[in-house]
Amino acid sequence: MVESPTVGGAIVDRKLRRIDRAISIEEAEEILRGGEWGLLSTVSASGQPYGVPVNYVLVGKIIYFHCALEGDKLENLRHNNRVSFCVVGETEVLPAQFATRYESVIVFGKAVEVLDEEKQIGLVGLIEKYSAGYMDEGRAEIENSGSRARVYGISIESISGKARR
Repeated sequence: MVESPTVGGAIVDRKLRRIDRAISIEEAEEILRGGEWGLLSTVSASGQPYGVPVNYVLVGKIIYFHCALEGDKLENLRHNNRVSFCVVGETEVLPAQFATRYESVIVFGKAVEVLDEEKQIGLVGLIEKYSAGYMDEGRAEIENSGSRARVYGISIESISGKARR
């Protein structure tokens, strides 16, 4: 078996055109932790790709997101739970250089619905990330309407990041 090259401690996909822009797994996880939203990509039963922005939280090595009880995203996940999840961190367009400074992360993994205690972990994590000053109200919201939401966890199978700084 041929080993993938590494840069800064990260395993680099051989298809990565700019290996010199690869960032470490630790940097990629930091971008994931700080991201405001991510693009969840799924595929329908007919093979139609579908990308949708979602709020999310990284807890340990699991990415949690919540959603309604039904919809295209859930239909696609029932058909095939393999997903791609992309987060773009800080960016700056450099007009005079015809370039952009950026940092981004792509995760591949499987998204599965989480229940009970793990669902609670995901929902509380989302409140801590997006509404930290309203924890009591957030916990009450979970108690009152948590049954009207599904929570999924993406187990990270691979993670890679790139940056032009």
